[in-house]
Amino acid sequence: WVATPPCRSTLPGETPVTDVRVLLVDDHPVVRAGLRAMLTEFDGISIAAEAADGKAALKELSRLAMLGEGVDVVLMDLQMGAGMDGVAATAAIRKLAAPPPVLILTTYDTDADILSAVEAGASGYMLKDAPPEQIRQAVFAAAAGETVLAPRAAALLMKRITNPGTSLTPREVQLLELLATGLSNRAIAKQVFISEATVKTHLVHIYG
Repeated sequence: WVATPPCRSTLPGETPVTDVRVLLVDDHPVVRAGLRAMLTEFDGISIAAEAADGKAALKELSRLAMLGEGVDVVLMDLQMGAGMDGVAATAAIRKLAAPPPVLILTTYDTDADILSAVEAGASGYMLKDAPPEQIRQAVFAAAAGETVLAPRAAALLMKRITNPGTSLTPREVQLLELLATGLSNRAIAKQVFISEATVKTHLVHIYG
């Protein structure tokens, strides 16, 4: 993972001084339970609330704000079934008066997913298979206003910076060719064995 600049709150042996309150957003209750158990084992992290999709996350942020209880980091899944996905939720959160940083935690690492999340305003992008210690450090770094990226995401963004020309990934070219045949998003998803939501994410980047 990459944090920019280096995070002073996560030096070996250092105990965070302030409590970082996290809003967990994931459509799988078992995943939320696992993340809650993992994160609350670390000193300096507490779970402020949980939500099953982006719309519910916005309601929780509003509810907590009315109670005067802030959220320091939103730990956001990317694809959440039929509910508001992580990209749309991140964009909506960034429009709030005092938006907390959004740290994406997902299993998806395609170019389109990463770019869509970053363009929506995510402060970081981590994968769920990262070691718990890296996720802990990422939470503290995001709370400190730093950018935290999994190696795959960092490499992609660096490539985009050094080679800013417009290009499509092989997967995006494949989806564009299927789209040109008249297939629906659902039919394309079934043919290439990905979710319909992922097809839509790819198409957003293609159209861009």
